Amino acid sequence: MEHSAVLGRSNLRVPRMGVGAMTWGDARGLARLHPAKTAYGGAHGIEEEKRALELSIAAGVNLFDTAAMYSMGAAERRLGELAREQDAIIATKFPSGFSFRAEDFPKELEMTLTRLGRDSIDLYQHHYPNPRTSIPTLMNFVADAVEVGKIKAVGVSNYSAAQMRQAHAALASRGLPLASNQVEYSLLKRQPETNGVLDACRELGVTLIAYSPLAGGLLTGKYSAKKRPGGLFRRILPQYNRQTLDAIQPLIALLTTIGQKYSRTPSQVALRWLVQNPTVLPIPGAKNGKQALDNAAALQFSLTAAEMEALDQATLRWRV
Repeated sequence: MEHSAVLGRSNLRVPRMGVGAMTWGDARGLARLHPAKTAYGGAHGIEEEKRALELSIAAGVNLFDTAAMYSMGAAERRLGELAREQDAIIATKFPSGFSFRAEDFPKELEMTLTRLGRDSIDLYQHHYPNPRTSIPTLMNFVADAVEVGKIKAVGVSNYSAAQMRQAHAALASRGLPLASNQVEYSLLKRQPETNGVLDACRELGVTLIAYSPLAGGLLTGKYSAKKRPGGLFRRILPQYNRQTLDAIQPLIALLTTIGQKYSRTPSQVALRWLVQNPTVLPIPGAKNGKQALDNAAALQFSLTAAEMEALDQATLRWRV
């Protein structure tokens, strides 16, 4: 069973799954920055985050994804601290707010390197496209950093198919590949299949890094209309209303049935559905050691073609 692959057409070899470290560090900073992000739950503290990192690496999952904006930089600092002297591949994302300009990139890169405590970044991704930022101009700044050894592979995040093509062409003119595009993708968020992003990834040789692969916990099977998540922000988000929770129950039942065959959980089956797409690399979050081990178990079994098709058919409504 293949547990690693080259990221896009870069020289970076990565596991078939990564770890999302969005909540690591100061959870209060995350809440201040974006209150709705508390839907993913706060950080569990440095000791549990350390266990999550170490147990993930021991299970062969050594790719960790964060961003400069998470917890106002605290997530990068925490990941850099925990990953020091560990066999860890670090992916992070640089800011792209309305005020961000391509000319700001060198400064942002240096600040991230300082927070991580590293001389180079394994995968550096533009977090969001910005109408004020020229993609070709930005990619030229990124290519300069690759050429001096500060970045090993270049990615983007939340880019449309057309924006991906712009980034890909700009990097190709410098002799560099676009390694990845990180977008939301799960059984309950299948729009990359219909908006051209997944097709563009396949055509250009770009890996689709799937964030929120468990749909904010909806695919774990722990929520229903009678058992809604706690916390104000989760309760007001539309994906956690009673109607939505009722609608996903047939899918949860299917995930449960398939999982029972392999002694796996619904979330592990949902992750496996993504892993078996060779273009896709999911990055479920792990706030503690238990979650890290649960996620990594998705690499230890395979679904049949019939089971993959059943999951495809059961979630067609979430492709649009």
